[in-house]
Amino acid sequence: MTILALAAAKAMMASSAFVLPLAKAADRVLGPRGCCLTFHRAAPSEQWERLPNRDFYVDADFLDRFLGYVRDQGWEVVTISEALRRAASAGSTGRYVNFSIDDCYRDTFELLVPVFRRHNVPVTLFVTTGIPDGTLPLWAAGLEDALLSEDRVTVDGEEMTLSSPEQRRAAFAQIAASWDGPQAADRYAAFCAANGIDIDAMHWKHAISWEMLETLARDPLVEIGAHTVSHARIASLSPRDAMHELADARLRLNARLGIEVEHFAFPYGRAADCGPRDFALAQKAGFSSAATTRKGLVHGGQNPFSIPRNTMNGSHRSVATMEMHLTGLSGAAAKVMGRV
Repeated sequence: MTILALAAAKAMMASSAFVLPLAKAADRVLGPRGCCLTFHRAAPSEQWERLPNRDFYVDADFLDRFLGYVRDQGWEVVTISEALRRAASAGSTGRYVNFSIDDCYRDTFELLVPVFRRHNVPVTLFVTTGIPDGTLPLWAAGLEDALLSEDRVTVDGEEMTLSSPEQRRAAFAQIAASWDGPQAADRYAAFCAANGIDIDAMHWKHAISWEMLETLARDPLVEIGAHTVSHARIASLSPRDAMHELADARLRLNARLGIEVEHFAFPYGRAADCGPRDFALAQKAGFSSAATTRKGLVHGGQNPFSIPRNTMNGSHRSVATMEMHLTGLSGAAAKVMGRV
């Protein structure tokens, strides 16, 4: 199938007229199943429209509506622990969905968890410990903030003028692509110096703090898991360095929050980012499960160390697109297109 044909099929599948009736039929065929959904950040609708990196954010107003939708459709929102219990059960488990937030920023505390509280449903937080520790440079967040708030910025000695949301999005994509990699922190530090940005203040403008996490750890609706120390791509590391990222994140969360962290999520999470070696390392590090971002559904007998999760892209603000995840259609499409 050509790329054009695949794109056309994907567009058709994302339309309400096609997907919603299919979802009803699929429920009768698929029966009991689980679906894990994940995302990183959120913003209110009016702010989302202007964000330079808006696909990284879920529209908080859409999330609110979607939570109401899944509950109205008879899905039960569960923790990762409960999802795994059901996957291991021999009896009927119903339809269940888990929502997880990766990395965890200030908006996790201020905006996202309150949405789940309003619906009285649980949410899983996979925390990158370098964020509250202040050791992980949040260069993408800082770059986006500057592009959103300034009309002119200096990048690598060149002045860039920004006058529209489209220009800001294009600038973010261009700069982020050129920075991405081991040099990102240094490039970002130089950018901050050139534009008079207080890099430490910018970090804490976007980062979640340990004090916020302590509050969340006491919330019965919040399940906390680990997402490495530095958001490293585990498959690219030596076994020793990979174990450091896995085990140290778990131990840091346990010690700082006084909890016993059981679950882990791989950064990036696709086939090239984590594999059988890494699943075994997660188990050795003391975790009870590990989640990927390989699309698919959770069924009985699910391997707890390669849990599929479906990423909620910020631009996909439609129930039809979410139903593609709930029915497994997005996972099937991803396999056809080789995006695993």
